[in-house]
Amino acid sequence: MTNPIAIVLGLILLGAVAADLVLWDGTNLVFVGKKLFSLIDWLAFWR
Repeated sequence: MTNPIAIVLGLILLGAVAADLVLWDGTNLVFVGKKLFSLIDWLAFWR
């Protein structure tokens, strides 16, 4: 991955987080965080 692509992806991610915080008070971040925790737990089980 080149640096410009990484910068654009990072800006998109930061924009999505900022939009979630402004529009929905971060409720989607909590949902995604819980799902990510479940995924990590599931992957650790299959390791």
